[in-house]
Amino acid sequence: MNEKVINALLLTGLGAMGTALGGLIVVLQPKMQFKRLGYLQGLAAGLMLCISMLDLMPAATEEVGFAAANTWFFAGVAFFAVVVHFIPEPSSEGLVLDEAEPAAPAIASSKKQDRRQEAHQCRTSDSSAAAQADTTVAAPASASASSVAATGGTAAERAARREAKKRVLLSGLITAIGIALHNFPEGVAVFLASMKSHAVGASLAFAIALHNVPEGVAVALPVYFATGSRWRGFLYAATSGLAEPAAVVVLALFFPSQGLDKQLVEKLLAAVGGIMAFLSISELLPLAFEHAGRSAAVISLFVGMAIMSANLYILDHWMGHDH
Repeated sequence: MNEKVINALLLTGLGAMGTALGGLIVVLQPKMQFKRLGYLQGLAAGLMLCISMLDLMPAATEEVGFAAANTWFFAGVAFFAVVVHFIPEPSSEGLVLDEAEPAAPAIASSKKQDRRQEAHQCRTSDSSAAAQADTTVAAPASASASSVAATGGTAAERAARREAKKRVLLSGLITAIGIALHNFPEGVAVFLASMKSHAVGASLAFAIALHNVPEGVAVALPVYFATGSRWRGFLYAATSGLAEPAAVVVLALFFPSQGLDKQLVEKLLAAVGGIMAFLSISELLPLAFEHAGRSAAVISLFVGMAIMSANLYILDHWMGHDH
């Protein structure tokens, strides 16, 4: 297998590890603070925007011209907008709040029901001790009917909780499939970046890996709440991330690296820049604002841009990376 393809596989493995890390966070800390995930989302948005605007687009403009580079950039934006329209990327916080919170009132109502049963039985027992013989005969029948009704109520609550768990598990599976479909074009992006150079591929893979951490949480949490197994949630999250290496395998089979024209690679990388820009502005930043707050999200965004700028400077001036 070609060395560049092997490198692309390793780098997309890094992206898959980001999704798995999100699942591992659920294993270690199922009641995490979503504010921390907001920091990661803002950081990933800054990394992606910076590599798109300061590396991929200038190189494409230099190689194929301003008009062609911008045409391919906005083609990438349009393509990923269509992907997101038909396969919206779920929010991890929405999944938790929508499905986890109803469980607590259900448990609380069950406890209240038990307390009402005990109080009712006490009152029945007191009245039967003070009543005449004919009423004492009727009291057990009344208590027995009340007990049957209470048992039916608890059985109905248990059935409702089972149905709720099924819905939560289904939401986790749908989330895993949606994220896998999202990860496929990200694997394509890393493959194309690796065809240009290992350094560009590594920079892009690192940004995507950070972006994938909250996605792993979004998959693992509903599975954990539905099954009670943290490790099963981790397994689902890790599996959904394998779409990125799968994209490399598919591209390597159909488009050998030796057959890719340099100008075509630059055009496709301009489209990748459009995808990264759309992903950052349309999905990552709104989620960062929601989870971390406006100020923290903006700070995280610029910290991410600063980190990627420093990385690009080091690659250009210290390691002789050629655009």
